[in-house]
Amino acid sequence: MTRFVSWVLLPLGLVAIAGVLVWAFYLATTGETGARLADLALARVPETGVSNPVTSVLLNYRAYDTLLELAVLLAALLGIWSLGPAAPGFQRAAEVLQGMVAWFVPLLILAAGHMLWVGAYAPGGAFQAGALLGAAGVMLALAGHPSAGLPSEPVLRLLAILGVLVFCLVGLALMVLGLGFLTYPPGMAKWLILLIETGATLAIGVTLAAAYRGGRPARASEGAAP
Repeated sequence: MTRFVSWVLLPLGLVAIAGVLVWAFYLATTGETGARLADLALARVPETGVSNPVTSVLLNYRAYDTLLELAVLLAALLGIWSLGPAAPGFQRAAEVLQGMVAWFVPLLILAAGHMLWVGAYAPGGAFQAGALLGAAGVMLALAGHPSAGLPSEPVLRLLAILGVLVFCLVGLALMVLGLGFLTYPPGMAKWLILLIETGATLAIGVTLAAAYRGGRPARASEGAAP
C-alpha cells in the first residue's frame, strides 16, 4: 500500500495540483475582456489619501493582508522569545568599527524616517523604514552592544505589538464612527495611514532587531543591560 501511494497517488496528486495552478494562471492572464484590477486600482488612487499606488493598495485594498503580515512578524518574534533567554552577544568591536557604527546608526534612523514620510507619494513606506531600523539594531549587535539598541523589556514588548495595535484601534474607531473596519474617510485618510505606518515602522524595526538578537528580553531583575 505504501509503495502504491508513493508511486501512483502522490504523483497523480502533484500533477492535479500543477494542472489547477496552470489553469488558474491561464484564466488570470487571458480572462474576460474589460478593465483589469490594476487599472481600476490606479484610477482610484486619488481617493485613497496617498498618491503612491503601492501604499494605497497596501493600506486600502489590502489592509487586512498588511495587518496579517504584521501579525505574522509578531508571532515569529514570540516564537523566538519562547525559546528562552538570548545567548551571549558578540565581542565588543574595536574603536574603528565602533566609530563607524556611531556614524551609520543615526544615518539609518534618519533614512528610516525619510522612507516612512515619502511612502505616501514615492517608493517607501513602513516595511522599508522598519527594515532600516532593524538594520541599525543588527549593526549595533554586531558591534557588541548587549541590547542591540533595543529599549527596556516593557517598552520593547509594547513596541513589538504597536503595529497590530494601532491597526486594530484605527479600524475599531472607524467602526464606532459608522464606517467600515479600516474604511478611511477621505479627509482623514492620509493622516490615518501615516499613523498606521508609523506604528508599523516601529514594530517592524524592533521585531527584526530583537529577532536577530534572539531569545526573550531579560527583565531588570534578571540582569538586563541598561
